[in-house]
Amino acid sequence: ICKDGFSDGLCKKFADMGITGIMIGEEDGGLGMGHAEAGIVLEEIGRNLTPSPFLTTAIAGVEALNAGSADLRAKYFPGILSGETVLALAIDEGKKHNPASIKMQAERSGNGFRLNGRKDFVIHGTSADMLIVAAQTGNGLTLFAVDKDTAGLSQEAVRLVDSAMASHASFDNVEVTADAVIGEVDQGQAVLDRLLRAGRVGSAAEMVGVGQGSMDMTVDYLKQRKQFGQLIGEFQALQHRTAHLYSEMEIARAAVMKAQQLLDEGSDGAEMFVSVAKSKAGRACNLSVREGVQMHGGIGMTDEYDIGFYMKRQRVLAEMFGDTDYHADRLARMSGY
Repeated sequence: ICKDGFSDGLCKKFADMGITGIMIGEEDGGLGMGHAEAGIVLEEIGRNLTPSPFLTTAIAGVEALNAGSADLRAKYFPGILSGETVLALAIDEGKKHNPASIKMQAERSGNGFRLNGRKDFVIHGTSADMLIVAAQTGNGLTLFAVDKDTAGLSQEAVRLVDSAMASHASFDNVEVTADAVIGEVDQGQAVLDRLLRAGRVGSAAEMVGVGQGSMDMTVDYLKQRKQFGQLIGEFQALQHRTAHLYSEMEIARAAVMKAQQLLDEGSDGAEMFVSVAKSKAGRACNLSVREGVQMHGGIGMTDEYDIGFYMKRQRVLAEMFGDTDYHADRLARMSGY
């Protein structure tokens, strides 16, 4: 089993096609595209179950660095563009996504900061060249770029249900210079929000791909499997369930596309639609993988068919950047409930 949970060679192929720079501005050597274009790539990654750090590195990580200094961009963007640099997001500090409860402290030390605390489920943490770390700095939140070999940083690797790798990261008097600050000191909430919006709509797009891939595989199976002398796809009960699944997937895709468009336009309504997209994609993708396993019957519970791998990937994506319930609650709060 790959220790990284993804292929370095595949990252290089992504770079050869130029898509690792899809969210990097043209002035920094990238394509200068937006969330809508990135979503096309992410949907295909989901459809093909491609193991890749593309979401954390080229989407969420790049969005954070886009708000950083020219020096930070010059330090990390060339490696991202070449497919050699992997970024990880050290945001959450518990079992569930809850960025409002960040407790890690970063105290001033000389011309920089000293970080102490712990981050959980840092996706690709042990494979990353740099971790984007969110910490409290007295009068607000600040984001830091912490290189993997920085003294005091230790990580415990864990394998997720879809075989991707994550880590529990501990920071014991980790010293960073002021140059590691992404954005401004105490003003990191805006940068974090930018990172989270990109990650949320990106993971929603990938879930649409996972759901679509699962549905395509299931429909193909319905057209081949025979029971009682006829194709199971001819049974009206399964036809009804498949039609319902198709409509749910189309609604989810539309919600994701709307969120992407609003983000690219810089609309004030983007924040709400990002949560709509993450919540709806989570529900639709979950329905797709469950229906897929059920319609495959007993064989769907084995690794002989790939349908089970779609279910595993859906479970990880559902938790990343907040699950369906988190975003449903967030929507209710934004609506005044």
